[in-house]
Amino acid sequence: MIPSWAPNLHPLIIHFPIVLLMTALVADLLGLMLRRLSGLAPMAASLYTAGAIAAGLASWTGTQAAATVFVPGMAHPLVEDHRVWALATTAFAGAVALAQVAARLAGVARTRRGRLVLAAAGLIAAALVHQTAERGARLVYEQGVGVIAAPGSRWK
Repeated sequence: MIPSWAPNLHPLIIHFPIVLLMTALVADLLGLMLRRLSGLAPMAASLYTAGAIAAGLASWTGTQAAATVFVPGMAHPLVEDHRVWALATTAFAGAVALAQVAARLAGVARTRRGRLVLAAAGLIAAALVHQTAERGARLVYEQGVGVIAAPGSRWK
């Protein structure tokens, strides 16, 4: 299931939560500005839910990846930092998804104030995604993590 060029599933999964959560935010903000497009609110709720699930998968595959790739000594603190941000992002995205669904069920998502609160939560989720992705990119492009397989692994 893993292509021969990929050391693990993590690089194949990580873009899904980024795209899903950012698209959810765009749908949320457009729904806030363009009230007549009533389909945007349920779309945002669905995208936040899918994004939270994808973030959970990305966190899980990232934990697996950390054990299978070569991590230079100086990169270990950044790996831990990335892991902590990923867990925070996953937890917050899950909370936003639950809030979106609960607000829709309770009718709160129809009020201007409710939509503003949900959009603000989406902005925080986007900031968390950005911080997590920033640290992941630094691991690859500055530290070379995942560029070569760990000694003794099947990825040579």
